Amino acid sequence: MSTTSALAHRTATWLLSAALAALPACTVGPPYQRPSAPAPAAFKETPSADSTWFPAAPADTLERGPWWQLFGDPVLTGLVEQVEVSNQNVAAAVAAYAQAQALVREARAALFPSLSLDASATRSGGAGSTSKPTILQLGLGASWEPDIWGRLRLSVTSAQASAEASAANLAAARLSAQAQRATDYFARREADNEIALLTSAVSAYERSLRITKNQYDVGIAQLSDVLQARTQLETTRANLSAMIGQRALLEHAIALLIGKPPSELSVAVAPWDARVPAVPLVVPSDLLQRRPDIAAAERAVAAANAQIGIERSAYFPSFSLSGFVGGQGSTVPSLFQASNNVWSLGLSAAQTLFDAGAIAARVEGARAGRDLAVANYRQVVLTAFQSVEDQLATIHSLAEQDAQRRAASADADRTEQLTLNQYLQGQIAYTGVIVAQVIALSARQTLSQLMLNRQTAAIGLIQALGGGWHAPDVDDAGATAK
Repeated sequence: MSTTSALAHRTATWLLSAALAALPACTVGPPYQRPSAPAPAAFKETPSADSTWFPAAPADTLERGPWWQLFGDPVLTGLVEQVEVSNQNVAAAVAAYAQAQALVREARAALFPSLSLDASATRSGGAGSTSKPTILQLGLGASWEPDIWGRLRLSVTSAQASAEASAANLAAARLSAQAQRATDYFARREADNEIALLTSAVSAYERSLRITKNQYDVGIAQLSDVLQARTQLETTRANLSAMIGQRALLEHAIALLIGKPPSELSVAVAPWDARVPAVPLVVPSDLLQRRPDIAAAERAVAAANAQIGIERSAYFPSFSLSGFVGGQGSTVPSLFQASNNVWSLGLSAAQTLFDAGAIAARVEGARAGRDLAVANYRQVVLTAFQSVEDQLATIHSLAEQDAQRRAASADADRTEQLTLNQYLQGQIAYTGVIVAQVIALSARQTLSQLMLNRQTAAIGLIQALGGGWHAPDVDDAGATAK
């Protein structure tokens, strides 16, 4: 090797060593801290210790398995578990998460040198001249951009935070689909219950119509009594048909949630287990780790914070190292002869001297993006606390209504029977029977809908508490990204 070549080699080596030494020393990204958010010491609607509307439950109930098992319904369990593998919204969230993970791997790859293999064969000639021998060239090239200012590492951090936000969005999509699936399932069971109530009412009204017609035939009742009885019967039949149609729509919604066409799903009629499970509460501050939407919003802040450093890095010069080693000759064996070997090492630097404030504008835009993400995060937190409080208040109200609605339904059933007996004895007009029948059926349907509302509110509270999901520790996630 000549003196000049040796000097160039030592210079390139020194420059490379200097770049490597400076690599961990510089970073232009602002340190990240989780944004502060209002977190009350306790929920306003938390039930008291002696409350009867919210039975006690172990605090770790939601951690021990799928939350829908709290309802103890094997049919529900089988259907909700199909949401995981068949629901297309969940499948889209899974694909988005996989895409975000691929972007993390792409960002990490930029931290390492890239290698390329170059090969060429050239033969030239012209009119009136003999052709020149073929020139073969084979070489291995390398290039690397040292991450002196931390721009590439911040890109990895931003991509990692975005991937974690995608994971939280996946959990939110899964929880939403599961909650909607359970809600539709219980609505379907309530529809079956109302169909049974209406079917029973139709049978009772048919008996009343026969009795009224018999009394009319012997001159005891009036024609208006028969017409009123028939109107009541036909109206109830129409309501029954409408409820059967509603039941079919709910079954179609269930099929959609598990990714099947409606023709491939049929939920058999079965007794409705209307019990309401005890849903364990959590400390309000824990909600920040239990709600996937909160975790996604917080990770969006982390990604936006890293973006500030990425934009700041444009203030500083960028460096690039390149190298090449190979051979050149007229035959393949000559490519590997020492006399034909060629090599090169290079270091290049670039610095923006004037851009009319473009870099400053991008940095300010990144800061504004972070402020926007922080505001969105705090709004999501406030909305989460409101959601929990709303569900607790709803559960409280429905629990207090339960005993009252049951008593009202029982009294209405008794009134209906007494009124019918009085009519048969000629003590009252048939209008009184119609009114009593309408009130009794309405009370039964209201009680059925109340039981559904209590189960729906329990599902809503589970969803508001984040189900059984927990956000990963932010410090651990940051260490992994680094």
